[in-house]
Amino acid sequence: MPYRVTKEQFLELAESAMGRMPKTFRKKLKNVSIIVEDYPTRDDARSVGAGRHDLLGLFTGTGYKDKGDPLNTRSMPDKVFLYQRNIQRFCSSKEELADEIGKTLFHEIGHYFGLSEEELRRYE
Repeated sequence: MPYRVTKEQFLELAESAMGRMPKTFRKKLKNVSIIVEDYPTRDDARSVGAGRHDLLGLFTGTGYKDKGDPLNTRSMPDKVFLYQRNIQRFCSSKEELADEIGKTLFHEIGHYFGLSEEELRRYE
């Protein structure tokens, strides 16, 4: 049975997971929004070759390596989406949910830093 929490509780777990990220990562995260949605759009899921109910997270925007001028603050924020219903589906306790949110967040932030799927699998 999936472990369910409110969107506010889910955001709190995501914020806690961000706080556990290495400080060197957090310092380099500029203009990145963390957004919680129930599910991805069909187009977003298709864009990465996933089913709408299978995708746990998604990074959209310009990665850290491609930012160019670090003083340019006029660009739109990069976004890390966490898909609450999909993540919850794999968890049966608060501890599992917190762990999965942390893994998904780390994975998507890895994409922000330019890591490929293969490189990210080595860190998992």
